[in-house]
Amino acid sequence: MGIALCLLNAVACGAQEQAPTPERQVIYREVAGQALSIYAFFPAGHDSSKPADGILLLHGGGWSVGSPEWTFTTARRFAAWGLVALAVQYRLSDGNVTPIEALADVCAALAWARAHAGEIGLTHRIAGYGVSAGGHLIAATATVGCPDGEAGPDVLLLWSPALDVAGDGWFRQKLKGRAPVAAYSPVEHVGLSTPPTSIVQGAEDTVTPLAGARRYCERLVSIGTVCDLHVYEGVGHLLTRNLAVQERDFDPDPEAVAHGIERHRQFLVRLGFSPGK
Repeated sequence: MGIALCLLNAVACGAQEQAPTPERQVIYREVAGQALSIYAFFPAGHDSSKPADGILLLHGGGWSVGSPEWTFTTARRFAAWGLVALAVQYRLSDGNVTPIEALADVCAALAWARAHAGEIGLTHRIAGYGVSAGGHLIAATATVGCPDGEAGPDVLLLWSPALDVAGDGWFRQKLKGRAPVAAYSPVEHVGLSTPPTSIVQGAEDTVTPLAGARRYCERLVSIGTVCDLHVYEGVGHLLTRNLAVQERDFDPDPEAVAHGIERHRQFLVRLGFSPGK
């Protein structure tokens, strides 16, 4: 699959120039000498006594690089739609850290959000949003499952997600032999606990290919759960128009991006999440 490097061009992995400033930063976990933060964006005039639905956001970067800041502009958009948006920092694969530890971090972030719902004005409903490798991690919470038994999100919004990693050499390398690769491949673990899902996917994606998203949706639909797969022809990973080299020099198609964003918004509305424009 070659997830290798969504690394060389942060913009298409979710980075934004002049990213907006979050309203709040909190440390949700301290592990192995590292403090991990959640960055919160609130709807205008948010009052914690009048809770809103929430959403966790996970950046991409091949499990190896990246920053929550890459999702700040998207988080601000979700907040404008009426959601409490929480951009999550997770450990990156390096040394002894693998995607297994990153998944544990994301699960801890979900647990923190639920435990502090009253404090930050969250309802009991939390969606999950993930880009590329971040899509893998948030989907894994609801398929592979959390090591502490924490439930996954109530809805998934995925953008060029890595859902079928069983045959991916890059992911295998990042896993460092700690577990069978298929054990952490979301498509292999779709089940009754997997929530309704909306996926935005480029038809020509060579990094996280369409076949994985299609298999995931087919399996989810077969057990009676909604899965909307929005496929955009003529574009690749992260809806880039640069099909020759899809791991860098990204050129996202603005029309496809705008359409994908709107499909995600409409999906939230259909499921009764805060429907603001």
